[in-house]
Amino acid sequence: MDEEQIKSGNLLETTDCLEAIGVFKGWKNFLFAIVMLCLILLQLAFWLVDRGCVKVDRGGRDEAAVVTDDTKETSGVAEKPAGKTEDIKEAAEQVAAEANMPIETAPQPQPKIVLPVIQFRDLARFIHFFNFILIPAAVLYCLTILFCLKISLLGRLGGINHISRAFFLSLAMLVLLLPWQKFLGGIFLGAMYAPDELLSRCDALCASESGCKIFCTILYYLRFTGYWLLVTLLLIFAQYRSIRWANTILRRLAIM
Repeated sequence: MDEEQIKSGNLLETTDCLEAIGVFKGWKNFLFAIVMLCLILLQLAFWLVDRGCVKVDRGGRDEAAVVTDDTKETSGVAEKPAGKTEDIKEAAEQVAAEANMPIETAPQPQPKIVLPVIQFRDLARFIHFFNFILIPAAVLYCLTILFCLKISLLGRLGGINHISRAFFLSLAMLVLLLPWQKFLGGIFLGAMYAPDELLSRCDALCASESGCKIFCTILYYLRFTGYWLLVTLLLIFAQYRSIRWANTILRRLAIM
């Protein structure tokens, strides 16, 4: 009788653990999708700035330059002395003679493809918004895998190897993702970036000398593309390991 009670108690505990795993598994997949989407959109924002599809407002310096050129042209016209009457008559006769000549049709210019230009202030709001979502989503994803590990240990469900690897991969992803440059003064960089950092590094690359242009370009793309790729791969590997953990549990319990 005692053995039957022990078996029934173990069955109930296993059933409760499976129900808890079902809940955490759903949230894990949902948080993975959010983190992956935010990473993709942040990388898209970087390429928009890098390809020159973003218009940066420099405090009206561009508009001031245009106005200065216009004023110079008008002042130059005003400074020119007036021509003589004979010269004006000769110019009028020459224009009249040219008007009687047959007009040659000039080739029509081909229409150019114009890329849409985005204001940098709008892109900055976009980056801040997805950074705000990315940090809590990545933290919750790591905690969800940690709870899955605890449930596997307590319920003796198996697959500890896969879920342990998934937890450490997600933890490494979280550490490399957070913007440590905001707190450590540039000693250690995170994969996340702020709009001002992106703009300053882009300007520094454009202003770099020709001698170190290649080296600066490599560091620039490693910072915003290579680092992002490393974090994304860690996230994908963590999700892959967690999927193998769930399949191992199902095989062990003879559900599959």
